[in-house]
Amino acid sequence: MADPSPQAETSESPSSSAFSGLRRPKLRVTSEFDSDSLVFFNKLSCKLFDNLGKVKLSFQNNAQRQVSQPQLSFTSKYLSILYDLEEHNAFLKSTVAISPRLQLRALHNVKAQEGEVAMEANLGEPGYSLELSSPVPVTGYPRATLKFPLGEVSLQEKQEEEEEKNRILSVDGILKHKVLNGVCTAQYSDEELRMRYAYKDDALTFSPTISLPSNALSFDFKRRFSPLDKLSYSYKFDSNVWSAVYKRKYGNDYKLKAGYDSEIRIGWASLWVGDEAGKVKTTPLKMKVQLMLQVPQDNLKSSALMFRVKKRWDL
Repeated sequence: MADPSPQAETSESPSSSAFSGLRRPKLRVTSEFDSDSLVFFNKLSCKLFDNLGKVKLSFQNNAQRQVSQPQLSFTSKYLSILYDLEEHNAFLKSTVAISPRLQLRALHNVKAQEGEVAMEANLGEPGYSLELSSPVPVTGYPRATLKFPLGEVSLQEKQEEEEEKNRILSVDGILKHKVLNGVCTAQYSDEELRMRYAYKDDALTFSPTISLPSNALSFDFKRRFSPLDKLSYSYKFDSNVWSAVYKRKYGNDYKLKAGYDSEIRIGWASLWVGDEAGKVKTTPLKMKVQLMLQVPQDNLKSSALMFRVKKRWDL
């Protein structure tokens, strides 16, 4: 039989070639089970319109197969919608770039009929911007935030609790500056100043923190013995509460952790199969498993062994 002529090859209609380029969207199903609460956390997601938007349905169900907290969401670059099926309420979020230097953001709670509108303008120098935000319905002057490379400062009108009509101007801010091999941070909010210095090198991290005027002092300490094991320690001087955690990796897919928390007086150990911090799609078989043993210091007989499993399917 003779081969088809070139003319026959080009006789395909444009509409059929256009539909052939469309790919069927993939449905992703993720389920997670926690033995402590005996609850399944389920999520079904699907990307639409050549990855221009994403639809997700999430819900929980217990051992009696009772469904709770069902939520349906649609997420895109400019608009996100979250609908609560139990409360019959929708949350809308939109971000629009009006110009290369001007961005508009809006949040809205449909049932409560309230939200927030914010406009951010990039100033001439890199890293500098000015943001004005206001709740809806409007209750006073908008909140003004000046952002710059070393931090940000906000001015906001607040209402005193005792007198409803008396409103004051509040100043919040955060400043960061590099000192030697660390970063010094000063954060002021609600009449409290929190100062923290974080020193870090290849093997050691040391972070003392003090809050004024309460004079609450604490520090965090981390020591890396090798790329595979690390020890973390935290202590609060005002309450004598401390905690310690030891982490050991075995390759990329296994992690052993053990620690103690003096506030709740519990020692624990856990084993992760699959990357703990990574997404499920990057783990073998697209699954993560955690086994945890908790041992109360005051009652060893009430020790508990728990597990958590998270699995993803691509359909």
